[in-house]
Amino acid sequence: MIRLALAGLRSRLAAFLGTFVAAVLAVALIGGAALLLFSVLTASPTTHRFDAAALMVGGDREVSLTTVKDKGKGKHKTKTKTERLSGAPALPSAWGDQVAGLPGVEQVTADYAFPLSLTTMDGSPTGNAVGHGWASAALMPFTLQSGSVPARGQIAVDPSLGLHTGDQVLMVSRTGVRRAVVSGVLAQRLDEQKAVFVADTDVAAISGLTGPTAYAIFGTVSADAVSAALGTDAVHEGPDKVKADLPSALPDYIGAISIFGFVIGITSFATVFVLTGTVALTVRQRLRELALLRATGATPRQLWRLLSAETLFVTLVAAIVGGPLGVVVAEVIAARFRDLGAVPPQFAVRLNVGVLLAAIAVTVLVAQFSARLAARRAIRIAPAQALQETLVEGRTGWVFRTLAAAVCTTGALVILAVVPLDGPFGMGMTFISSALLLSAVGATGPLLVRLLGGLLSRLAGLTGIAGWLAGAFTRAENRRVTSVAVPLALMVAINAPMLLNSALSADLAADQSRARLSGSSIATGALPLSALPGTGDYTALLPTRLIVDEGGKPEDYAAYGIQQHGKPTLDLSFTVGNLPGGIAPAEGGATLADGGTAPAEGGATGSPGLAASEYLARANGWQVGDTVKVWLPDGYATELKLTGVFANNRGFGDLLAPADLVAAHDPRGVVTSVAFHGSLALDGMHVVPPQAQASGDADERQGAWEIMIAVSLGFTAIAVVNTFAVAAAARRAQLSQLRLLGATPGQIRRMTAREAVLTVAVGLALGIVVTTVVVAAFSTAQDGTLRLIVDPVAYGGLLGVVGLLGLAAGTLPARLVLRSVRPI
Repeated sequence: MIRLALAGLRSRLAAFLGTFVAAVLAVALIGGAALLLFSVLTASPTTHRFDAAALMVGGDREVSLTTVKDKGKGKHKTKTKTERLSGAPALPSAWGDQVAGLPGVEQVTADYAFPLSLTTMDGSPTGNAVGHGWASAALMPFTLQSGSVPARGQIAVDPSLGLHTGDQVLMVSRTGVRRAVVSGVLAQRLDEQKAVFVADTDVAAISGLTGPTAYAIFGTVSADAVSAALGTDAVHEGPDKVKADLPSALPDYIGAISIFGFVIGITSFATVFVLTGTVALTVRQRLRELALLRATGATPRQLWRLLSAETLFVTLVAAIVGGPLGVVVAEVIAARFRDLGAVPPQFAVRLNVGVLLAAIAVTVLVAQFSARLAARRAIRIAPAQALQETLVEGRTGWVFRTLAAAVCTTGALVILAVVPLDGPFGMGMTFISSALLLSAVGATGPLLVRLLGGLLSRLAGLTGIAGWLAGAFTRAENRRVTSVAVPLALMVAINAPMLLNSALSADLAADQSRARLSGSSIATGALPLSALPGTGDYTALLPTRLIVDEGGKPEDYAAYGIQQHGKPTLDLSFTVGNLPGGIAPAEGGATLADGGTAPAEGGATGSPGLAASEYLARANGWQVGDTVKVWLPDGYATELKLTGVFANNRGFGDLLAPADLVAAHDPRGVVTSVAFHGSLALDGMHVVPPQAQASGDADERQGAWEIMIAVSLGFTAIAVVNTFAVAAAARRAQLSQLRLLGATPGQIRRMTAREAVLTVAVGLALGIVVTTVVVAAFSTAQDGTLRLIVDPVAYGGLLGVVGLLGLAAGTLPARLVLRSVRPI
């Protein structure tokens, strides 16, 4: 069988070319997506600020919640869930003395890490940085390329900030605004953060920290000894020392993990779907050959081995091409995501042979399964019956197909009806629904194509003899039409929902952004609470992250600290309740001071509270007056009373807390945007168009979706062309018979063109039905409005591209085959 398989491959290279191309694409895309996900899951900082230290002691950098479920009969199930903090708590000052007395400890250095914003004196921002005391420079160690060690009121800066010795800057932290002189430029730099060193005597006033965020230990002491002395497990050595740094100063790959997870989901489904169809089409073209082999004495087991060997050889050769191509795919996608800012700039694709081998294994298994599935009946039934079914298509297997389609359709409808699509998982759930509906279409494809194709083919018969023949062939060769129509449906139903739903989300976010700021101006920049003016109507916002307890699972949400002065300037559309307490501004406090200013005391009024978005309140069953446990960025836990529920949260955040509470526990803790009426003096901030408030994140998300659509569209386009080519090549004998019966080349070309029109129409119709169901459900979940078409221009453009591609793919391969066809 192996020799026969090799001989068959040599003599039928054209027949196996379609399988080869599909397998190459499958390995490349699955391998590339898997490499991206592997790289982001295993990503770590490329440079370490603590290389010179033997050990690092840090505090809690995550929130952990443990739940115990009673399973009966004395059995319990314990689950622990964690969520990463964005800040770092101040450690006890006594820890330094406790560690210093341990045997083997040569030196203990208190490390401080706190965010800073730097602006030149002419108002040009140099970017966000992370500040440290100069004592921490020895932990890498950092040295000076030029200048001197910073004294009081001076800083030493990372060379990437573009500053020079002697430059003057405004330094903004949560405690105030200060002028500083650049005393020196560092010789080293970190990929993960822009480091700025201040004089050790300035650390407390600038950072607002009550203690160090980490301790560096030099010497030969063991981690276990330090852990036992301090009673903490947060003692790190080796590569783990980086965990003692400020979490927000380290690259965050949480968003990238979800993005690349979605990429691998889309590519895996599309490649498996297309590969299955292509292999099945190639095998079905050989059913008569397999039946003849049965008639001449070949056993079913021998034929299984023949198919397995042929498919294995093709896929392994394809893997040789697809493996390296997968690395190229991963690099191209990663580069685009870096440009968009969807992944940190230092993110790099990590080559892993095991990941590529896994992609190859998946491709081989899918191809083997598809080949056996397509040939199972022809190999198992009697040879005479198999020969008969190669001439007249059998109608077996409908029980399994109908059951599979019913299960997939029910699953999709349940997801669309039950899962809250207006939440963060809405887009992911719509993709799963599209995939399930497409699986149902694939299972019942021959029946659906027979129904649609039968109607359209009779209409085609009205266009003349060429149309009549095209309709007749379409009805008679139902499975061939299905093989090329279903990939077209896939091309529409995978890409259109992503395109339309992402466009709808962006439009709704833009609408709510305009509604929030209706009649208000918006200024952005960096400003401490103490620098806000005491007069005027404005609302100040401090971006932050808050963690809430959701049934024993800590969940992190985008939030704002909010402070309102005078009349409301931000319309959040509260459906019940109002802003959280503690919103009155602190009075006094200079807006600019050479020595800095601390926040004024006694400014806040009212008890601290919390406001939540409609989605979050509904998902957790919160009512106004309920008490919600909240963790702030530095791990500080508190219980806040829910004071209101608001609707305008798109492109904004899901939680609101008093600004003074956030500023005290967020390492950055500065106002980044102020909505105001009239005119307002805000040093260091610049008025921008209202829609610019959320445009950065919106552009990043939209760009990420566009990349995924481009990848999916490109792959499915190649797959459609490949499938049409395979189907056309198999019709050589048929076209020869038509020529022998007297058909002219022109008549055959017109016939194949009409067949392509029928096939494309069927594929587009199936894709439109799936898209309409998914988009309508997603749209209704967003704001209660049923939309069948979200963006007519984009939708029409996508359908036009798919239609033209299908027509070209359906006519050009047939024309090429016709050139080599002779009547005899």
